Amino acid sequence: MSAAVGIALTGSGSATPSRTVSNDELSLWLDTSDGWIRSRTGIAARRVATLEDSLESLASQAAREAMDQAGWTPDQVELILLATSSPEDLFGSAPAVQAALGATNAVAFDLTAACSGFLFALITGAQYIRAGTYRRVLVVGADMLSRWVDWQDRRTCVLFGDGAGAMAMEAAPHGWEGLLAMAMETDGRRRHCLTLSHHTTPQNLHEQLQAGSGGFGSITMDGQEVYKFAVQQVPLVLTRVLQQAGITPEQLDWLLLHQANERILAAVAQRLGIPASKVLSNLQHYGNTSAATIPLMLHGAVSTGGIQPGHLIASSGFGAGLSWGAALLRWGVT
Repeated sequence: MSAAVGIALTGSGSATPSRTVSNDELSLWLDTSDGWIRSRTGIAARRVATLEDSLESLASQAAREAMDQAGWTPDQVELILLATSSPEDLFGSAPAVQAALGATNAVAFDLTAACSGFLFALITGAQYIRAGTYRRVLVVGADMLSRWVDWQDRRTCVLFGDGAGAMAMEAAPHGWEGLLAMAMETDGRRRHCLTLSHHTTPQNLHEQLQAGSGGFGSITMDGQEVYKFAVQQVPLVLTRVLQQAGITPEQLDWLLLHQANERILAAVAQRLGIPASKVLSNLQHYGNTSAATIPLMLHGAVSTGGIQPGHLIASSGFGAGLSWGAALLRWGVT
């Protein structure tokens, strides 16, 4: 296999918890309302994991659906990348997904980049295919941030939902190219704007040794700074990616952004001159599912026939880190 191998995006899948929590339900214990949340975020409801749900089961369900759509058997999968910031095992949840799928020939590992995670994982997986290392890669984005929010903090808990999405990528036949251009960025100087930090408690083991123990707290966010960051940087990185590929915004079939806030989606589309009819959004029903938002929305549009083989999709992920990136995708194979 040559180093110039192309990428084909051949399958998608998704999974969400069955429990829906509406804005009206949140108002039963929060000083908020449906109108307040909708006007600031565009969110009407979100899926919330119950005690019976697991990140690994949702990720496996989404991955299996993507495999089926691509026509793969478990033994054909060679690499599984799980983008998540909420693993159920800090040593990694990807191996559990590999086991659940029966993909015994696949290497599997986690990739953490918060809401940029799926896009970063997609780009990473593509490099393995281009290099000829692997031919078939499953990229999964899954998060359960409902377990890491302060449910008394209306600034954050109203935003997040739980879910998983997946994409099957493989070496492209006949020179097909499904990843036309890409870019990734990080600015750690602004990492304090969105964090989920570890809190350490001193523990005296004996008079000459003090260690630390503890756990993670809740999500904290400077919403105004994150909003300003997104509406400034996302149009810039998307423009750069389009220019790399020699594509104009008018040639795009779809704009698929991380589903963080309806106002961000509208502002980015406006700055790029992309009509609202080409902006994909499921934010109203699912909220911000972090690394799952892009593949969850993608699968929804593929399943309903909105995204067709050959369609050009400009996608961008952005969030904690602060991190952001973009990719120009061509769906399917024609």
